[in-house]
Amino acid sequence: MIKINVITNNDRWSRLIKDPLNYVNRKVKKLNLKNKIFKKKIILCTLLLSSNQEIKKLNKKFRKKNKSTDVLSFPFHNKRNLKIKLKKEKEIYLGDIIINFNKVKYKKDLNLFKLQFDKLWVHGLVHLFGHDHKNEKDFKKMSRLETDYLKFIK
Repeated sequence: MIKINVITNNDRWSRLIKDPLNYVNRKVKKLNLKNKIFKKKIILCTLLLSSNQEIKKLNKKFRKKNKSTDVLSFPFHNKRNLKIKLKKEKEIYLGDIIINFNKVKYKKDLNLFKLQFDKLWVHGLVHLFGHDHKNEKDFKKMSRLETDYLKFIK
């Protein structure tokens, strides 16, 4: 079962998503119902809802890129180590996802805003599971997984 701790560091988030923790938990519950892979495991991660300034600092500090971005993921395990941990341990902390409010599109259309937000946190979650998009093959695999997860949470 996936569990996501949501931290809001920018009050603009709650203007568009009244209770971000509850919103994400409802989506994750749907994901858990459809995705039986981690049924007997507790998979934890943190989702930080931030702004341009904060994500830019993190991007510079950890990725050496002095610019803001839409989403950052900080996996605690590489894909190989995560597979080993998933076989041995019941509870696994995946890592952290940070989403930049300023980069989420469609602020004037709440439904499109939420869809874009869902795409970003799902993208970050897939990264935490060890997937990347450095080459075409990996990009396609990651995109299929994201599409599946997004279908599950509708």
